[in-house]
Amino acid sequence: MKPRHKRAALVLGVLSIVGLAAALVLNAFNSNLVFFYTPTQIEAKEAPVGRTFRVGGLVQPGSVVREGVTVRFVVTDTVKSVPVSYEGVLPDLFKEGKGVVAQGQLGADGHFAAREVLAKHDENYMPPEAADALQRADKMRAKMQGTLSPAPTPANGAQK
Repeated sequence: MKPRHKRAALVLGVLSIVGLAAALVLNAFNSNLVFFYTPTQIEAKEAPVGRTFRVGGLVQPGSVVREGVTVRFVVTDTVKSVPVSYEGVLPDLFKEGKGVVAQGQLGADGHFAAREVLAKHDENYMPPEAADALQRADKMRAKMQGTLSPAPTPANGAQK
């Protein structure tokens, strides 16, 4: 074998190893991606069924039901809602009307089975995904009502 052929075989071998390593890394990265969806997106069938993702919004007041270690509640973005069930201990700051992000899988029946529940950590904090979802829901609601939330003026009796 000529030296030129040896170098070509070495280059091909190195390229094959690098290509295989890149394929393995990308495959691992793809399987660990967790996307975020709002209840409105889930209602619009944009969320995958049977794949892990996150849903966020507010815990709908009056929706928390505890059955042993299972907790059922509803996550809403003030436009649409998704029923969620979770088995385990909820974070201490989990409350009705507060921001929450749940990670789990959506069933074919539209029920979200959470494996992890994250709650806000202080009074002013809301998960960024949940805050963004609520802002989009407000804009969508305003658009559906035909008004883009006009600024309140003292003339129409609105108070600050």
